[in-house]
Amino acid sequence: MAAEPPSNPVNRFLSVFRYSALAMRIVWDTSASLTVVMAAATIVNGVLPATIAFVGGLFVDAVAGALTAADDAAVAQARSEALFYVLVEAGLVVIMAAAQRLTTVSRSILQVLLGNKINVMIIEKALTLELSHFEDAEYYDKLLRARREASSRPLGLVVKTFDLMRDLIALLAIGAWLFQFSPWVVVLLVFTGLPAFIAEAGFSGEAFRIMRRRSPERRMQFYLEMVLTREDGVKEVKLLQLGKLFLQRYVDIFRNIYREDRDLVLRRNFWGYLLGLLSSAAFYFAYGWVGFSAIAGAITIGQMTAYIAQFRLGQNSVSSSLTAVNGMYEDNLYLSTLTEYLEHEVPEPTGDRLQGPDPDDGVRFENVSFTYPGSDRPALDNVSLHIRPGERLAIVGENGSGKTTLIKLLGRLYTPSAGRITLEGLELSQWDIEALRRKIGVIFQDFARYQLLVGENIGIGDVEELGNEPQVHEASRKGMADVFIRDLPNDYRTQLGTWFKDGKELSGGQWQKVALSRAFMRIKADILILDEPTAAIDARAEAEIFAHFGKLSENRISIIISHRFSTVRMADHIIVLEAGSIREEGSHEQLLRDDGQYAKLFKLQAKGYQ
Repeated sequence: MAAEPPSNPVNRFLSVFRYSALAMRIVWDTSASLTVVMAAATIVNGVLPATIAFVGGLFVDAVAGALTAADDAAVAQARSEALFYVLVEAGLVVIMAAAQRLTTVSRSILQVLLGNKINVMIIEKALTLELSHFEDAEYYDKLLRARREASSRPLGLVVKTFDLMRDLIALLAIGAWLFQFSPWVVVLLVFTGLPAFIAEAGFSGEAFRIMRRRSPERRMQFYLEMVLTREDGVKEVKLLQLGKLFLQRYVDIFRNIYREDRDLVLRRNFWGYLLGLLSSAAFYFAYGWVGFSAIAGAITIGQMTAYIAQFRLGQNSVSSSLTAVNGMYEDNLYLSTLTEYLEHEVPEPTGDRLQGPDPDDGVRFENVSFTYPGSDRPALDNVSLHIRPGERLAIVGENGSGKTTLIKLLGRLYTPSAGRITLEGLELSQWDIEALRRKIGVIFQDFARYQLLVGENIGIGDVEELGNEPQVHEASRKGMADVFIRDLPNDYRTQLGTWFKDGKELSGGQWQKVALSRAFMRIKADILILDEPTAAIDARAEAEIFAHFGKLSENRISIIISHRFSTVRMADHIIVLEAGSIREEGSHEQLLRDDGQYAKLFKLQAKGYQ
């Protein structure tokens, strides 16, 4: 679970260090040298302000001594001392300016490096997730929060840690000087900042809780923005006149968020103003105290100047350190979302086998059931099925009958709720996941349209052969994409999609042929699966494609999911799924003789061609 804001100030203070070690480790791994530079600059920036104020006081005393000197020799001596202190202070200012500049440069470079490192960590974790994680709204919120907030928070936490170190060093130095005047001034300096810290810590926790609660709203805003601005949604938005409706929903979400933000900002700054007056009152009390001490002759005019400057610097350091602590507290709360995401336990692929004991056994589903998370109705219910090498299986059924779920289980995108699936006599859980998926070539109905070159769009069907142009060309020929690719401006090097310059958009049927060609790239696969692969292709092209597919799938298992019976009837074995269960199975001729659901659907579709 993510960290919840602690309930009391002490725990709040201790919680600021909860993720500091993690943040420091990430930043150190990003660039150890820049981290060292930041740490060194922090020490310099902590020590020098108090030293500069002290030297300034000595300069004022030297000037005062020159004004009250009794003879020329004393005046010359005082002038020499004043010049020395001016040069010393100028040198210290130059060093401090260099340290501050080094800090700025280091932070800027680290920000870029760290943002990339965190994003890589998030993507690497995403690669280990199961499909169900992306379909789980709650977990997807975790992913979005991690991407949105955490890319800069680790550096922010480390920077604030260094800032706190700088301010503590400055306070120690300042406190040592002020202690010489009065220990009570040091007490006054520290405790006048505590009320502001307590109030700010409370507001930081409230801001974090609001952020977590808003994740679904932010996701809806992002979705509406995407629908209104991306090319794949703009056609329907315009034709159905959805623009104003979606824009109004987007604005309504913003207004709800804005009202809450405005209320928080107003309350936060109101209390910040009142508690800031307390700090100002403390400063002017100390200001008068030091001034009257100088009038009484207890301290010199230079010491008075130094103590006033030291107290002002001390107040700034207290305020800055409390701001850093509150910032660290808030960063810790936000960083908890990244940790929650990265540490989410994902079942490790358990298998390590590269082949099964019986290659001739093919694929078996044995009493397999599967229910999606959050659903009460099983998507597959007690399915048993045996597909032998060289066999062509067709799956028929209405939408939602479990056809695609069966394929996802075979590819280990999901794990069965009950029963087992074997390949070559070996249960899928015992297979090495990469070896298993190399044996499967699949194209889903909702295939991806990658904004890549045409050749890459096809070649990624087998990543290991991505640069094998002859194989890419052969796959495009089998998928019947080569005909229109030859007419593109740069044939196989034509950019597809509209996201990049000179991108060429394809028709739905052309995209489907690219996806089919992608499946034909996987010549090493033992199982070839086409899930509604020809929905946007005319009947003639479909017949030609499946002629190619028939030759390609010789001695391999081929599985076809289709609503077109002209395709289905080519299969050796057909199963009819209904509500997640196999209702009928057999050859095309057998199922027609049985005059069941398959026969009714076939006759209904055939009537449409008469």
